[in-house]
Amino acid sequence: MMMNLTFEASSEFAARLDGDDPLGPLRSEFYIPRSPTRRDAIYFTGNSLGLQPKRTRAYIGEELDDWARLGVEGHLHARHPWLPYHEFVTEPLARVVGAKPIEVVAMNSLTTDLHLLMVSFYRPTSDRFKIVIEKGAFPSDQYAVESQLRFHGYHPSTALIELAPRDGESTLGTDDILDAMDRDGDSVALVMLGGVNYYTGQAFDIRRITEAGHRKGCIVGFDLAHAAGNLKLELHDAGVDFAAWCSYKYLNAGPGAIAGIFVHEKHARSFDLPRFAGWWGHDKATRFLMGPDFVPLPGAEGWQLSNPPIFQLAALRASLELFDKAGMEALRTKSELLTGYLAFLLTQIETDRISVITPSDPAERGCQLSIRVRNADKSLFAEITEKGVIADWREPDVIRVAPVPLYNSFTDVFGFYEILSECLT
Repeated sequence: MMMNLTFEASSEFAARLDGDDPLGPLRSEFYIPRSPTRRDAIYFTGNSLGLQPKRTRAYIGEELDDWARLGVEGHLHARHPWLPYHEFVTEPLARVVGAKPIEVVAMNSLTTDLHLLMVSFYRPTSDRFKIVIEKGAFPSDQYAVESQLRFHGYHPSTALIELAPRDGESTLGTDDILDAMDRDGDSVALVMLGGVNYYTGQAFDIRRITEAGHRKGCIVGFDLAHAAGNLKLELHDAGVDFAAWCSYKYLNAGPGAIAGIFVHEKHARSFDLPRFAGWWGHDKATRFLMGPDFVPLPGAEGWQLSNPPIFQLAALRASLELFDKAGMEALRTKSELLTGYLAFLLTQIETDRISVITPSDPAERGCQLSIRVRNADKSLFAEITEKGVIADWREPDVIRVAPVPLYNSFTDVFGFYEILSECLT
């Protein structure tokens, strides 16, 4: 695909882009929801819940069959033995987030993982105790960070630094983040930002933020809920200390799916780090000797608590096979073109009822565009929903739309433009 295209607002142009799309056949690997007004709904909420790969049912069914056939023996003798099952997704996950296999593991849920990681990596002292987050972070991040501060005896009013956009702006400037680190970094124990802000769709410069935090002696972590499977991440090379993500958005592992963590290789054998321990994080060679002393595994696996849910891992394995089939480089290339086409089409609508608050630079966004609606008029969202668009509304005034390169098409994007235009006239 050529990135330097002159876009056209026509269904014929969208169809030509689809015809030239090497990833187009992947759409047939997913179930597309139906709409009362059109054969396939225009599904633009992969940033909230990814679509179901068609192979998922078979993968989960295989584990159900092995459970019925083998009972407990499935731990060793299932077609995909359950005892090491989490290892089947380790290398594909590492490829998605730009990590080494020792640095990632699938486990628990996102906020649980963030808490477990902060137990190890938020180590406040009398001089260095503050946590930096972005103002307007996803509420769960806010709650988790504030509760960690209170647990350690600090009050958010004095120990929490919230980075806010400048007056009149919707997103944080990278230089403003770096300036804040230079100004306050000596008192900061932990920087924990989102990879992509859930509301604005802004993608943060993970490498530069990490470098700035490390220059001031801070630990740097990221919530990648809206970044994993969306951006081309390079967590190892960027030097990020830790990260966590859910797998039910862009990773398409199903509602409430198992999450994942990254712990940089430099911490792989930092066994002196405090952690909340569980037996699945114990050394595999002696785990079943049931000894009294916890011996952590090196790398991210050492943060595991319990044996993982096999059916959830089966669903994640099904989706990750499609990521490997596509490759993150190709997915990111299509995503920039797909979202770029959507951004272009929105400029063709002559109206003052909407504006896009997501950065216009493709390097500063993923596949989501956040459309602000004047006067927080939710009736526009209701109208496009009635016409077959599945997007979402985020209070107080934003419609989030996310054309996902694995299964959305340029024809989807043009169809959305037609519906939105009709509703705005």
